[in-house]
Amino acid sequence: MSITDRRSGTDRRAIDRREVTVDVEWEAAGRRRPGTLSDLSPAGCFVLSSGDVSEGESVTLYLPLGDGMKVQIVGEVRNNVIEIGFALRFLDPTEAQIHVISGLMDSHASER
Repeated sequence: MSITDRRSGTDRRAIDRREVTVDVEWEAAGRRRPGTLSDLSPAGCFVLSSGDVSEGESVTLYLPLGDGMKVQIVGEVRNNVIEIGFALRFLDPTEAQIHVISGLMDSHASER
């Protein structure tokens, strides 16, 4: 029996990403939950959380700015690992959202 690396192929991110530890909130199906980003790029992220999501589902991610302020960004679940978390691909992020993401990458990260 051969084992396939499910991270390879067209869904594998080809751009730089950074390991981070950033506490966030995310919302799906009208319910907001806590999570922690474990990696981040301008194209997407991985959210550590035990919440249940499905591939293709739309999720709103709330990124912290400081002083309790947050920026929301919408993404699509690309894969999930039950009770561990899910990969999110950002959907059409604005320049302002990309600026926030870049700032989080720079301030919370070490290059992977």
